[in-house]
Amino acid sequence: MPLTDTAVRNAKRGTKPAKLSDERGLYLIVTPAGGKWWRFRYSFGGKEKLLALGTYPDVSLASARDRRDQARKLLTNGTDPSEQRKAAKAVRAGLAANTFEVIGREWYAKVSATMAESTKENLDRRLNAYIYPAIGHRPISSLTAADLIGVIALIEKRGALDVARRAHNIMGRIFRYAIGRGLAGRDPSRDIELADILPPADVQHHPSVTEPKAVGGLLRAIDGFTGAFATRCALRLAALVFVRPGELRHAEWAEFDFEKAEWRIPAGKMKMKEQHIVPLSVQAVAILREIQPLTGQGRYVFPSERGDGRPMSENTVNAALRRMGYAKEEMTGHGFRSTASTLLHELGFPH
Repeated sequence: MPLTDTAVRNAKRGTKPAKLSDERGLYLIVTPAGGKWWRFRYSFGGKEKLLALGTYPDVSLASARDRRDQARKLLTNGTDPSEQRKAAKAVRAGLAANTFEVIGREWYAKVSATMAESTKENLDRRLNAYIYPAIGHRPISSLTAADLIGVIALIEKRGALDVARRAHNIMGRIFRYAIGRGLAGRDPSRDIELADILPPADVQHHPSVTEPKAVGGLLRAIDGFTGAFATRCALRLAALVFVRPGELRHAEWAEFDFEKAEWRIPAGKMKMKEQHIVPLSVQAVAILREIQPLTGQGRYVFPSERGDGRPMSENTVNAALRRMGYAKEEMTGHGFRSTASTLLHELGFPH
């Protein structure tokens, strides 16, 4: 039932925060201190988010609804209202509208909608931890290849060579976005040859168990795992489907077709941005049916134990392997893919 001006005005504080819902994601929080805060709950890129819309009575019910509707229009256009607000805040803080950070946040708000959750989180962290602090305040048109090399060099000093390479790619994408908007004339990242400024990548494969008898021991250890039931099911399924840990953690019930024995992972969740169809063995379907009574009413097959609407933590599977006695140098959640690849190649299966 929608809120009314009278209901908002007469809302009383209690010993705990109270939530009064309106429509289409808008609600009012009444704090124990008597404050009344407007909030808008929305979903962007598969993740639930909150946007603060001001406080009552400075922001009336009608004004709060208007702000909610403006945010919904941004969502319709594929823009995250929270990121749009950050960009606007940067401008108000005195940054020119064409600084690298402002343009970068605008770009991120548009491209992140189609990204897998883990990809989006990594991108956001790299921008805010490495790139924006170094060049975010500079007008994008003033930046040169030397400026970008400076960012890459700072990251290299921390020993994060892979992050340094990815930062080069990210900066280039932002420049090309700016060129499309007429805010920059060229992309200086194209003048940088990473092989000339970074040492060769030290390729390290994910630790995995690949000796057949040892694999049998691992599977028996998983069957005997005494931790959380959902974690045990995730471990058992990981050994049968060979997907990346992030794809397993973010598996949603809507993606499974038991009749066809298929798991269709949407393109937005895949590293290569193409839909991936995973055939399910009889054993895999049986595991899913075992856990369905526990988590089937929610979105994720393997939800967080905190009950916060998020998927299982990325550390859960690795922590379970440690609990079973497997050191990080022996086996990881990603190692199930290496195990499968090694053994299937040895059996003569094509790549």
